[in-house]
Amino acid sequence: MAKKVKVKKNKIKTHKGSAKVFKKRQSGSIKITSQGTNHNTGKNSAKRSRQKRKGSSLHKSDYKRVKDLI
Repeated sequence: MAKKVKVKKNKIKTHKGSAKVFKKRQSGSIKITSQGTNHNTGKNSAKRSRQKRKGSSLHKSDYKRVKDLI
């Protein structure tokens, strides 16, 4: 009788560009920060800067594409 051999699955490497943009919440949803918050923010109003601090959740349709990258 032939002996069954376990075949290991290939691990997917983390996409470092995506890992810097997306953060996984404990609930499983993915947080994404608002664009335009890193530099050249002196021209923005204080209200605009405050609103951009919050961030948002990634849409469900995009979640399927991004979940394996992080």
